[in-house]
Amino acid sequence: MSYQMIQTEFAQGIALIWLNRPDTRNAMNDVFIAELTDAFSAAIEDEAVRAIVLAGRGKAFCAGADLNWLKKARAMTPEQAREDSIGLARLLRLIHDSPKPTVARVHGPAFAGGMGLVAACDIAVASHNAKFCLSEAKLGLLPAMISPFVMKAMGVSHARRYFLTAEVFDAAEAYRIGFVHELAPPEELDATVNAILGHLVLGSPNALTECKNLILDLAGKPIDDAIAEDTAARLARVRASDDAQEGIDAFFAKRPPRWVPPPPPAATPEDDD
Repeated sequence: MSYQMIQTEFAQGIALIWLNRPDTRNAMNDVFIAELTDAFSAAIEDEAVRAIVLAGRGKAFCAGADLNWLKKARAMTPEQAREDSIGLARLLRLIHDSPKPTVARVHGPAFAGGMGLVAACDIAVASHNAKFCLSEAKLGLLPAMISPFVMKAMGVSHARRYFLTAEVFDAAEAYRIGFVHELAPPEELDATVNAILGHLVLGSPNALTECKNLILDLAGKPIDDAIAEDTAARLARVRASDDAQEGIDAFFAKRPPRWVPPPPPAATPEDDD
């Protein structure tokens, strides 16, 4: 499918979704959100997709909401405004709950809603030049739709500061507070993302989905007898899966399991010309 504001690519089991409004620093509006929702839904449904990467064209990952979109929202009724806003919440939930691993490739500014996109992904890799800001309070707004995801990613204590101050912070600070998982020089950003993807495609698709469900279901729950019963039942179910049988067979046969993609063909002298 062709899109106005994003681009999609597929190679070696990876769906790459590009935010493609470089002239607006990839600012969000209703069309942008609808297209992202469609692209993520398609990648999740595609059995050939093993992991999903979200990246931005131009000089920014995502600068937040398009100001023209915000202006238009001023004329909406409360009910219209609510429906307009909930599209972003649905998109973030789709990314957060994706059964397939999601990776944010962050460079330049990731402000406001852009921080929500990063927080909703499983893994965030940031360039040293990345900048972050929850700028809503300085516009008389609040980071409502993105707040559950950002608070989970950075923790309540850091959210108390950055929601209230709306200050810009750099990639080193984002890494220190746990908002991003990995930092890289700009020229090594793609290589760092690709190294993580290399690990992800070695995992069983079923096991990765089960791992995500395990994290989502158990986060914040007390460690008690109910948790022990639940985790034992999960492991018993997964042990009986086709992927588990294949993984064990492959281990003893000293061969890659069937889900590991073949290596790309070696370059020939003609390729190098």
